[in-house]
Amino acid sequence: MQQDFYKDLLDNLYDGVYFVDSTLTITYWNKGAERISGFSAAEVMARRCADNLLMHVDDAGVQLCVCGCPLAGTLADGQMREAEVYLHHKDGHRVPVSVRVTPLRDDAGRIIGAVEIFTDSSVKREIMSEINELKNLTLVDPLTGLGNRRAAAIDFEHKSKALRHYKTPFGMLFVDIDNFKEVNDTYGHEIGDRILDMVGKTLTGALRGKDKVNRWGGEEFVALVTNVDAKMFHAIAERMRRLVESSALPMPGGMLQVTVSLGGSLAQDTDTLESLIKRTDELMYRSKGAGRNCTSLDCS
Repeated sequence: MQQDFYKDLLDNLYDGVYFVDSTLTITYWNKGAERISGFSAAEVMARRCADNLLMHVDDAGVQLCVCGCPLAGTLADGQMREAEVYLHHKDGHRVPVSVRVTPLRDDAGRIIGAVEIFTDSSVKREIMSEINELKNLTLVDPLTGLGNRRAAAIDFEHKSKALRHYKTPFGMLFVDIDNFKEVNDTYGHEIGDRILDMVGKTLTGALRGKDKVNRWGGEEFVALVTNVDAKMFHAIAERMRRLVESSALPMPGGMLQVTVSLGGSLAQDTDTLESLIKRTDELMYRSKGAGRNCTSLDCS
């Protein structure tokens, strides 16, 4: 009666459960395993999972039944194991599963087999994919692929904390494409979008790997550069300006070039995002007033 109770309990688990003996021969296969794999208990009992059954592979496609089988490893050393693998479904497709393997011992402590519990992780992967998609929708500018205004705000908060707690300096560069309305009016919004993408990629390429550029809106970009002094800050700003100036979009009648005006300021530990944006925006307009295609920086 007790044995029937435990069998009913295992059979009603959502997870797949199967037992193997010391030769990796399957001795028990629950209904969860049938549902996830498509193989009935009658089809797998007294067979090994490598006998054209589950044939687990990892992300690299390595056949784990040949090399790296979690069950075989546990039978050899008695250690519990967890892994993310792909099993072979009866219908031929691969199913991502999370597996947990535990040794089975007799009264003397000798390993006589192992139990594997496996869970279909397709739903988990789908949820993670949806989370990443939502993250992209909320943090990524769909036109340029750069971070958007919200992403810039999050990056600012991280850098502000580093400034306050660890005295790690950072600066903000506010970048505006010169005469962008004329580009749209003359060539159309499709070309304007391509210019925005070109400038965004150029600005990103001008930065160091740890720095970020985000699209603030319209033809405006905001770059946050960390661990800089006044000299390096000026060098980065000028590199961004010069690289945009030397970039060109191929057009039927030749190459279309644009320039940018930059305003930049090193952050103070009392700055908010709004105060730093206001300061750098004003400096950017100073560059506009000075004839465009130049930088105006406050490194005090």
